[in-house]
Amino acid sequence: MVSVSEQYEAYPYPERDPADEARRLITGSPSHPLEIDHWLFEGRRDWSRPFTALVAGGGTGDGLIQLAQVLATAGVPHQITYLDLSQASRAVAEARATARGLSSIRFHTGSLLDAADFGPFDYIDCCGVLHHLPDPGAGFAALRDALAPGGGMGFMVYAPYGRSGVYPLQEAFGALFDGLPPQERLARARKIVAALPETHPFRANGNLTDHHASDAGFYDLLLHGQDRAYDVPALLEVLADSGWRLQGFATPALYDLGRLTERPQGMSEATAAAVAEKLRGTIRMHIAYAVPADDQRKPARGTNRNLVPHLRGVTAPALAQAVAQGKPIPIRMKEAQTVLRLAKDAAPLLAAIDGRRSLAQIAAATRLDPLAFGALWGRVERDLVDWGLMLYSALPGRGG
Repeated sequence: MVSVSEQYEAYPYPERDPADEARRLITGSPSHPLEIDHWLFEGRRDWSRPFTALVAGGGTGDGLIQLAQVLATAGVPHQITYLDLSQASRAVAEARATARGLSSIRFHTGSLLDAADFGPFDYIDCCGVLHHLPDPGAGFAALRDALAPGGGMGFMVYAPYGRSGVYPLQEAFGALFDGLPPQERLARARKIVAALPETHPFRANGNLTDHHASDAGFYDLLLHGQDRAYDVPALLEVLADSGWRLQGFATPALYDLGRLTERPQGMSEATAAAVAEKLRGTIRMHIAYAVPADDQRKPARGTNRNLVPHLRGVTAPALAQAVAQGKPIPIRMKEAQTVLRLAKDAAPLLAAIDGRRSLAQIAAATRLDPLAFGALWGRVERDLVDWGLMLYSALPGRGG
C-alpha cells in the first residue's frame, strides 16, 4: 500500500500553481476570519489583540493563504503555524505565501499529533486531514491539547452519503494495485474509471468532481489508502470522546430537517441533523466549528444589536435590489439547490449592510422601531446565516 506521506509527496493536494496568487485569492470554509469570529467568538472578537493560529495538515495551503491574507489585509496582528507531513505540499504552500509577501507564517514539517508542541493557539484549522489518520480520534484529541483557553477549531471531515461510489472503488483499487508505485496506480485506475457503466454508483454521483480536476484530485478521491467518512452521529461521538463539542455546521441549513419535511415533536437536534443528512444524500463533507466540551459559548446572534453583519458571496446593492423587486434569491450548491424569498420590506435593511454598520446603526438608518426591526431582521438572519450568506464579525473593514 502507498502510504499517506508517499501519496502527498507524489501528488500534493490540492494541485496549485503559486503563480496564480497574482490573480486570485481562493476563499471558502472553514477558516475565513468572518466565519471564525461568527462561530467561535460570538461575532465580537477584539481583532486589535494578537491572534495565533495553527493550520494542521495544511497541504498546499488554501486555508493557510486565505487566513493569512485576510488577516493581513485587515491589519490584524497575527502569527500562523503551518504543519504538514509532506515536504512537497509544504513547498507549494511556502511558494504561495512568498508570492503574496505573507511573512507571518512559520512552516514546519511534522505530524499534527505533535500540535501541542507548537501551541497553544487561539484557532486551529484542520481541513480534510483527520479522516486520513490511522486513529482520527487521536488526532482530534491532539488538537484539543493544542488549543488556548477560549479558542476553537474549524474543520472538515468526509461524509458518507454524498460520496456514494467512492469507497467500493477505493477498496477495489487497493486490492488490484497493491505494491504498485503511485504513478502506475493512477494510470491503471483512470482506465478503469473511464470504462465504468453509466449505472455505476460512482458515475451516477454528479456531486463528485475532483477526479476531473487534476491527477492529484483523482488520486486523493479514488486511490487514497487511508480514508474514512463520518455521518452525523459518528462525528458527534468522536468530538465528544476527544474533548470537543460541535459549535455549528458552516451551512446549518443543510442539516435543518424542518427545511425538508415536518420535524417530529420532541426530536433532538442531533437526531434531526442525522435524519436530514440521510434525506439530502448529497453532503460530501462536514464543514464545522468546534469548541471545548465544557465551553458554553454560542455562535453570534442578531439579538446583540452591537454586532456587525457581513454579506458573503453577494453584494448588498444587488441583494437589496432583487429583494425590493420580489425576486427569489437562488442558492446553488453541490449539496442543495433552492431559492430564498425575503420580504420586500427587508430591502432597505440589506442595502444598509456594509461590513461597518452595527445592527443598531442599520435599524436607525432605516428608521424602524425596535419591534418591527427585530421581527424583520430575525427572518433575514434565519435564511442568510443558515445558508452561509451572512455572518457577524468585528473584523476591521469589510472583512476581506
